[in-house]
Amino acid sequence: MSAFSEGAPCWADVFLPDLEAGRRFYGELFGWTFRDQGEEFGHYTMAERDGKAVAALMSKADASMPAAWSVYIASDDAAKTAARIREAGGQVAFGPDAIGDAGVMLGAIDPGGSFFGVWQGGGHPGFGVVNEPGAFCWTENHTRDADAVDTFYPAVFGYDARQIGDGSTFDYKVWTLPGDPEAQAAGRLRRGDEVPAGVPSAFRIYFVVPDCDDAAATVRRLGGQVVMDPEDSPYGRTAVVADDQGAHFAVVDVRRRGGGIPGR
Repeated sequence: MSAFSEGAPCWADVFLPDLEAGRRFYGELFGWTFRDQGEEFGHYTMAERDGKAVAALMSKADASMPAAWSVYIASDDAAKTAARIREAGGQVAFGPDAIGDAGVMLGAIDPGGSFFGVWQGGGHPGFGVVNEPGAFCWTENHTRDADAVDTFYPAVFGYDARQIGDGSTFDYKVWTLPGDPEAQAAGRLRRGDEVPAGVPSAFRIYFVVPDCDDAAATVRRLGGQVVMDPEDSPYGRTAVVADDQGAHFAVVDVRRRGGGIPGR
């Protein structure tokens, strides 16, 4: 049994062409320290904040793959989750694979084209801390095929959904764990024509920062890009950024809440 409820986001990692550059960037931005898991595990590098696991960095296996963050969703039985993914119209990209005694991993693509991971925790249950500076706090699926996605995730993980926005000019849903409307798992944003057609559907990952504007300035100083300038939302002041190797993510100061909705 995983330390995280089935369907809850439990881990995140980033594919990068240059791990050392990634350590420099994220170490300064978030105050992370790192532990290389060694050649046996492809130098998968655990990131920690105050000694607690927050994410990981890994080398791209294929040079043609873009640098990108991935979110992993907890499963009590990865093999059964893989079967449900296929039955619901998704694709299993790899796995389920046992990663030593750490756990079992698989990668999948939903019917809208978004990649996500599934993690059946063992010796490594997942995040050691969330919702604190330098740690994960939220993820949302930005997709062009919201109708397919809206049936897929409830079929695989049993999510319930709550509509935010009017569903036409702004279509956003919050997925919650089965039977618990307070246990928010993730969001789903329907992409509109304002997003270029060539931008693929993907999960966006949010990390907490003490000050969103300072974090955006640090991203620029470290050679990254601010894709969306800091703006207030009901959930905190948020910016969308990319690291110096092109991997996109978001930062949010949850203390500063205001108008708007993250990810809009």
